[in-house]
Amino acid sequence: MLTAQKEQIAALIRTALAETIAASGAPDVALPLIDLERPRQADHGDLACSVAMQLARKLGTNPRALAQSLADALARPDAAQLIEAVEVAGPGFLNLRLSAGAKLAVLAEVFAQADAFGRSEGGAGRKAIIEFVSANPTGPLHVGHGRQAALGDTLAALLEATGWQVSREFYYNDAGAQIANLARSVQARARGFLPDDAGFPADGYRGEYIGDIAADYLAGRTVGADELAPVHAAGDPEDLEAIRHFAVACLRHEQDLDLRAFGVHFDHFYLESSLYDDGRVAHAVEALRAAGHTFEEGGALWLRTTDYGDDKDRVMRKSDGAYTYFVPDVAYHVTKWERGFTKAINVQGSDHHGTVTRVRAGLQALDAGIPPRYPEYVLHKMVTVMRGGEEVKISKRAGSYVTLRDLITWSGEQRDAEGTVNGVDEQRGRDAVRFFLVSRRADSEFVFDVDLALARTDENPVYYVQYAHARICSVLAQWAAARGEAAGPKPVSLAQLAAADLTPLTSKYEFALAARLAAYPEVVANAADELAPHAVAFYLKDLAADLHAYYNAERFLVEDEALRRARIALLVATRQVLRNGLALIGVSAPERM
Repeated sequence: MLTAQKEQIAALIRTALAETIAASGAPDVALPLIDLERPRQADHGDLACSVAMQLARKLGTNPRALAQSLADALARPDAAQLIEAVEVAGPGFLNLRLSAGAKLAVLAEVFAQADAFGRSEGGAGRKAIIEFVSANPTGPLHVGHGRQAALGDTLAALLEATGWQVSREFYYNDAGAQIANLARSVQARARGFLPDDAGFPADGYRGEYIGDIAADYLAGRTVGADELAPVHAAGDPEDLEAIRHFAVACLRHEQDLDLRAFGVHFDHFYLESSLYDDGRVAHAVEALRAAGHTFEEGGALWLRTTDYGDDKDRVMRKSDGAYTYFVPDVAYHVTKWERGFTKAINVQGSDHHGTVTRVRAGLQALDAGIPPRYPEYVLHKMVTVMRGGEEVKISKRAGSYVTLRDLITWSGEQRDAEGTVNGVDEQRGRDAVRFFLVSRRADSEFVFDVDLALARTDENPVYYVQYAHARICSVLAQWAAARGEAAGPKPVSLAQLAAADLTPLTSKYEFALAARLAAYPEVVANAADELAPHAVAFYLKDLAADLHAYYNAERFLVEDEALRRARIALLVATRQVLRNGLALIGVSAPERM
């Protein structure tokens, strides 16, 4: 139900509780927070409260007796507008049934707020940064990066919807051994070596894209006007540094194109190399040494991470002078704090689990006032791709994994009756991939079934939700056509719908749908607080189920004008909430399916 209604009912219960305690002569006690929950079984009412069981012992009374006293106290005129009935259940639960007016009040809220329905100001304009994807520029984006993109972008939208000022950031690991391997791989192809030749680097990259980059480099082609990396016009296969710049620029550009196709944009790109160029890594190491949290052993510099919950101390600088990978991460997160981001969230694969304690330990050891759980992490598990009933393990282009682009293309295929592919609907593919990749908890493994993504059945969750929206649009189109053909009645505006008399709405389907709409703001707030974007996908499937059940049970364009307008108003409000929820996860709301 709506938050304001919950607060009003909680206030009524507090008043009834205070009156009951005073009438009983019991000693004064501190009143607890009134927690109102939706019962698991619909026949138990609309809300349940356990306050009687919490206070009975302190008041020296039986929980059911206290609950009955509260139920009697709530049977008052000023409560009737919200509460239709109160029942005592079990050991002392209060089960409340809302009035019809309270159940349907959400429609006025939806019409008044429209696209803003579900939004709140809990973040109060504070700055948050979400780092996600952050792929090494050594190859195309794979499906794991796609899951990060969907999760991170939805989290950003959720925080924005709850009042945070959000920055989306991509951290490029453009320094280190993997980039060196990329450069040597492209150089080998530029020299004429193939991946299976003896002269090809043993730990090199073998995908077809490496050959494409080498060919473009030798031809002196440019990458894109927005790329910062210089292009060596001569295409000299012996100039390894020029090859490195060109290869990184090519792959950054390709990753950017894939992200655009996925509907994801970033506010800022941060280069790992800049942490070294600006001296931030060296400064962080020196600050840790000055704070007395390091020691030297075996020619290496160590950080005492065990002082901050780690299972063992960690090497910061190896005996050869190279820094271990978590050291630049510490320096990088210092920049986030210095840039004013009081909330930082990292979306990464579960293989980064060990990073969490080390980075936080490094930040705490700096004693810079950074909170202990800064940054927060959302760690996701792997994605398995199924197509044609079989697991897909590699991509022809990438050579060793399925790319995000593959997944979008496959999920948007348009096939004829014989199953022949005759086109690709990229919007449909993007919608399917984005919805599927946020439809499970991040910490659960996920099987992406391409055939299910293509199915136009109720088993396909994104189709099921979008079809609910399209069904409403179809009814509204029929309603508009009927009004246009009628000689007498004038067209009805949405403002008139907002003011429609809702008392004709009496069916269980209508109340169930209204209750689901009222739950949306709380779903959004909780999903943002708990960093749980999957909750939005769950909600949308439940809302679609309520709409389909209503559609199958009732007619909307009935003869009774008052009932017709009331039902149309409920449909329009449902369409708005479906649009709002789909927008949060970056999925379109088609009017036809």
